[in-house]
Amino acid sequence: MPIALVTGASMGIGAAFARALAARKYDLVLVARSQDKLDALCHELMTDHGVTVKVWVADLTVATAAQDVFNAVNSWDWQVDLLVNNAGFGDYAPFVSCDRAKQVSMIQLNVLALTELTHLFLPSMIDRKSGSIINVASIAGLQSLPYLSVYAATKAFVVSFSESLWAEVKSSGVKVQALCPGSTESNFAVVAGMDTMMEGSTKEAPKIATAESVVQESLDTLERNEPIVVTGIGNKFVSAIGRFVPRKTLVGWVEQVFRPKQ
Repeated sequence: MPIALVTGASMGIGAAFARALAARKYDLVLVARSQDKLDALCHELMTDHGVTVKVWVADLTVATAAQDVFNAVNSWDWQVDLLVNNAGFGDYAPFVSCDRAKQVSMIQLNVLALTELTHLFLPSMIDRKSGSIINVASIAGLQSLPYLSVYAATKAFVVSFSESLWAEVKSSGVKVQALCPGSTESNFAVVAGMDTMMEGSTKEAPKIATAESVVQESLDTLERNEPIVVTGIGNKFVSAIGRFVPRKTLVGWVEQVFRPKQ
C-alpha cells in the first residue's frame, strides 16, 4: 500500500485528508498535538478501511519536531509517497497589538516546519521518481490581508515556495501542489480569534466549504499536477480580482472588510 503522512491530522482539513486517503487504501502517519484525537481517528480508519495507521504526537512549532517526525518514519522503515503539510494556524488582530510569541510560533509552524518536512522527505521521492507533496496554503496567500498580516504572509510563502518547487521537480516524476482553500469548516476561526468577527454585522457571512469538498478537489486535481489549486468557484473568482484591480485599491477595501469592530 502507498503511505501518506498528514500533519495537523486531528481535525478539519487534516482529518478529512486522513479519511479520504484511508478510503483510497493509503497507510497513514498522522501527526498532531492531540493524542486523544489522533488515537480516536487511528482506530476509526483502521476499523473502517483496514489500513495501517501510525500516530506521532508532536508540536511542530518546536524547532526539532520536523526532524523527529522524519526519524520516526525512518525507524519504522516506511517510505512516504504523499506528504500533506496541513498543520497551521492564524491570528486575527492589528499587527501592533499581536502577541509576538504567537506570531513567531505561526511562522515556525506555517513556514519553517513545512519547509523542513518537505526538504526531509523530498529526496527519496526524487530518487524513486515518484511521490507527491500537498502544501496547504490558502486564498489568503494570494491576497494581502490586513489584521491577518502574518498569516497571509506565511501562506504567500507556501504558494511561492510550492510553485517554485513544482517547476524544479516536475520532470522527476514528483508532484507538488499548493492547495488554496477559502473559508472551510474547521476551528481556524476560533484559534485565530475571528469567531466573533461577524457578530452584529449587517454583512452576509461568507459561505463555508466542507473540509471534505476541499480535500476531494485537491486529490482529484493532484493527478493533473497543477501547481496551485484554488478550491470552489467563488474562491477562484475572488483570487482573480487582483489581476484587474490595483493592489492599493484592493488592499484598502479588504482592510475595511476585515477591520475589527471597536
